[in-house]
Amino acid sequence: MNQRTFFLGSPATLTGLFAPNSPLVLPSGADVCVLPTAAAFTGATETAVATSARVQDADVRVEALMVTDRSSASEPYFAERLAAADAIILTDGSALHARSTWRETPVGEALRDAALVMVIGETCTVLGDHMADPRGGAPTTGLGYRSGAVVVGPCHPDRLARTRELLGDNELVIALNEGGVVLCVDGEWRALNDEVRVFRGGAADEINSR
Repeated sequence: MNQRTFFLGSPATLTGLFAPNSPLVLPSGADVCVLPTAAAFTGATETAVATSARVQDADVRVEALMVTDRSSASEPYFAERLAAADAIILTDGSALHARSTWRETPVGEALRDAALVMVIGETCTVLGDHMADPRGGAPTTGLGYRSGAVVVGPCHPDRLARTRELLGDNELVIALNEGGVVLCVDGEWRALNDEVRVFRGGAADEINSR
């Protein structure tokens, strides 16, 4: 299937990901959709514009889709647009809002099936079977779009420690610093730089390195 998902610690990592010789590998003139759902409460339009600006020097076409609530996430046009895109960027913002907006909607199904997704910051935690609640770190149910790990964006060490403590011993936890980048290809996880920490249960673990 070759389904690729890049998990990014912060928006700043996008520019490098779209640079030449990056593992992203997009065709010339690729169609890229920005989905600012998670930023609905902090400024979806502003976030979409800022995200698009970070990749403006790349040879891609970028369009922001203003899916900010369940009503827009249920629109067939948006789901069809995402399904046709070469790549999708999910912006940083509220993980809880993103989860509630995308769950069991056509847009959510398009994200689940998408071949290439980039997800940023706190929103990274939403895609797994389990996610870390940003209000305190307790594990809760994610969307189940990308299995195999609980991904945590930059957060306070106490919150990360609580997530690790409450998860089972067999759960893989991937914690991203702001510059961290992790790639998941069909369920296989790989850290692309040194700004990534990996744990299983209470101990440090490893995933494939660069």
